[in-house]
Amino acid sequence: MGNQKFTYVLLFLFVLTTLQISAQTLDINADVRSRFEYRHGYSTLFSEDADPAAFVKQRTRLNIGYEAEKLQVFIALQDVSTWGDTRQLLNVDGNDSFSLFEAWAALQINENWSTKLGRQVISYDDQRIFGGVDWAMQGRFHDAAILKYRKDNFMLDLGGAFSQEQEAIEGNAYTIQGFFSYKTMQYAYLKKSWENSIASLLFLNAGFQDFTGDANDIADGVSYRQTLGSYFTFPIERVNIAGSAYYQFGKANATTDLAGYQVALEATYNANKVNYGLGVELLSGTDQEGDAKNKSFFPLYGTNHKFNGFMDYFYVGNHANSVGLNDLYAKAVITTGEKSNLLIKGHYFSANADLAADADAYLGTEIDLVYTQKLMPFVKLNVGYSQMFASDSMSLIKGGSANNTTNNWGWVQLTINPTLFKTNLNKND
Repeated sequence: MGNQKFTYVLLFLFVLTTLQISAQTLDINADVRSRFEYRHGYSTLFSEDADPAAFVKQRTRLNIGYEAEKLQVFIALQDVSTWGDTRQLLNVDGNDSFSLFEAWAALQINENWSTKLGRQVISYDDQRIFGGVDWAMQGRFHDAAILKYRKDNFMLDLGGAFSQEQEAIEGNAYTIQGFFSYKTMQYAYLKKSWENSIASLLFLNAGFQDFTGDANDIADGVSYRQTLGSYFTFPIERVNIAGSAYYQFGKANATTDLAGYQVALEATYNANKVNYGLGVELLSGTDQEGDAKNKSFFPLYGTNHKFNGFMDYFYVGNHANSVGLNDLYAKAVITTGEKSNLLIKGHYFSANADLAADADAYLGTEIDLVYTQKLMPFVKLNVGYSQMFASDSMSLIKGGSANNTTNNWGWVQLTINPTLFKTNLNKND
């Protein structure tokens, strides 16, 4: 199967290169990144009787873009694997890691209206609700259709999706679960830009398949969760202010109502070679001993690794329907050379809702360090280290694991993204 897939890729590339005679532009580029990670308390508290994890993960992505007068086509093929996960001398892809990441077409209807259909990344603003999740090697995509309007400094996107596992004769039950995989989704996004400021409004309606029966295997309706909110940025001399506020409502599941909120505010100050930042984010939660209504906000399809500490203790595949989070943080980005910088960031975490037995709300403090160096054109090196100083209360939301262990995480990533081929035959027209 692996050889067959590779043959399809070669055939596809051949067809595209033969199309360049009539194309305005054809652009082929690669994204090859390898990341070594040492995990000793990453994502959750480290167990005293466990061994740390270490591995190298690699993403190999081929991006192919075609653009004509009123047409754009983009296809991204990728393989995501861990070094050593396929036995040597095996004639097939043993880990089934090859996939289609993006495949979409955009059509320009008229001067202001266009549409984009297919498998695509949806990303807006600071990526809190919709993001590409580029830190995760596999990334996040949506099989969706978007109607777009652009005029002057205003934009409007209307998007939707209807998910099914396969072509069927009868029924439309959607059994794919986890990570808020929706059966149906609709959204509206509006943004207005000024010289140095923007303001946006997002409404998202996501529907999730409900199940009943003795084995919870009978499809029984859809629960809908709505998210409504806004994002803004504006400068005050050398200080830039950014913030967001979202409210979630509807259903947390078939039987539980939902009412949650998120509020964030950040100020950054650029002082020549150092960029300082100070911010706070509040995400509502549900009391640990229970509540009649689910009050836990979840940033559904955002790039959550970007927020609330790089060790991913919160909202990166975890912390759903939990006690929420109050995150007070400070950061500094220091220019260390012509092509390098160092990020230093500290977080103070506390629970937004009440913990069991009136436990202290303070959860812990995390320190993140990330060094970035551009080695040469198309090649970038990142080195990171993080440490979590967890409190006793962190154990209450992490399965009771002891908090007195050392919890740290280190990583090194090399990203290579060259342009392999680019042509513009109409450039002299």
